[in-house]
Amino acid sequence: MTTPPKAPLGRLQKVELREAWTGEATDFTPWLAQADNIALLGEAIGIELEVESQETSVGPFRADILCRDTVDRHYVLIENQLERTDHTHLGQLLTYAAGLDAVTIVWLSARFTDEHRAALDWLNRATTTGFNFFGLEIELWRIGDSAFAPKFNVVSQPNDWSRAVQEQASRGGEMTPNEQLHLEFWTQFREYLDTRGSALRTARPSKSSWVESPIGRSNFLLSGWNGMRDGRSGVEFQMFGPDAKAHFRLLRQRHRAEVEAALARFGEVDWRLLPDKKVSMVQVVRKGAPADRTTWPAVNAWMADALEAMRALFAPIVKTLDARDWAEPADAADGPGVRAEHA
Repeated sequence: MTTPPKAPLGRLQKVELREAWTGEATDFTPWLAQADNIALLGEAIGIELEVESQETSVGPFRADILCRDTVDRHYVLIENQLERTDHTHLGQLLTYAAGLDAVTIVWLSARFTDEHRAALDWLNRATTTGFNFFGLEIELWRIGDSAFAPKFNVVSQPNDWSRAVQEQASRGGEMTPNEQLHLEFWTQFREYLDTRGSALRTARPSKSSWVESPIGRSNFLLSGWNGMRDGRSGVEFQMFGPDAKAHFRLLRQRHRAEVEAALARFGEVDWRLLPDKKVSMVQVVRKGAPADRTTWPAVNAWMADALEAMRALFAPIVKTLDARDWAEPADAADGPGVRAEHA
C-alpha cells in the first residue's frame, strides 16, 4: 500500500514565453544576459560563460549576446528566438560565426523544427573540434501562483568522442596509445561527473593529458591531469595573466594554512610560483597507475573529490584577490609585502 504524501503536491503548468518576455531584444536578451540566468544556460551546455556584450555589431547584423568561455577565453555567441526556428536565424548564426571567429554557437528558441535540428547536427559532424553548435529550447513552468521557472532543453550538441576521433583520422594518422588512453579517460570522467551530480564543469574531452574546469573568474581555473607514462595523477589550481605572480603571493601569504588544511587529505600541497612561466599554481599529486583502466574508478573518485574541494575552497577566495594589494615583487621568502593605495 502506497503511503500518501504528507503535504499536497502541486501540478506543473507550462507558461507561454510571451507572458514573461514581450520582446526578444527589449526583454528576453537583457534577462538572459544577467549573471544568474546566463549561468543556468551555461550549466545546460557545460560551459561557464562570462557575458562580454549585448547586441554586438557583426557587419550589417547585430548578434544578441557575445560571451567568453571562462576556461579557454574563446567566444560563445548566443542568438535568441521567442518563436520557432527559421532559416533567417540559421543564416545569421553562420554570418556571426564568420564575422566574430566564434568557436561556440548557441541557438536558443521556443521550438526547433526537425530541419534546423538536423542542420546543427550536420554542422557538428562536418566541422572540426574548433567549432561547436548547440541548439536549445527554452520553456517556462510554474506551480500554482509561483514565480516562473525557466528550463533549457538541449536538442543538438557536439559529439565529443566521435568528433575528436574523426578529426585525428582526418589528419591522416591514428592516435598514439597514450593519446587514446587520455581521450577514453576524460570521456568517462566527464560521464562520471554527470552521474555524480557534480557542480564541476570540464572542457570537452581530448587526447591531451589534462582537462580544465572554470572557477568563476577569468585567469583562474582548475585542472586535472594524468601522467600515463610516469604513473601519477594530479589536480591544480592555476593562475594566469600579467597578475598571476602577485595573485599567487597574496594567496600564499593570506591563505596558506587554510589551503593546506583543506587539501592535506589528498596529498602534499605543492606551491609552485614558476617565475619563468606565465602560470603559477597550487598542486596536489597522487601516485598510481592511470594507464591501467582498472584503476580508473579510484582515480575518478580521488580527482573529483579533490577538484570539488578546490572549487569550494578557491571560488570565494579568487573574488577577493587584487594584484594591487601586492605593491612590489616579493623576495624569495615572500615577505609581507606592502599594500598599495588603490587608484
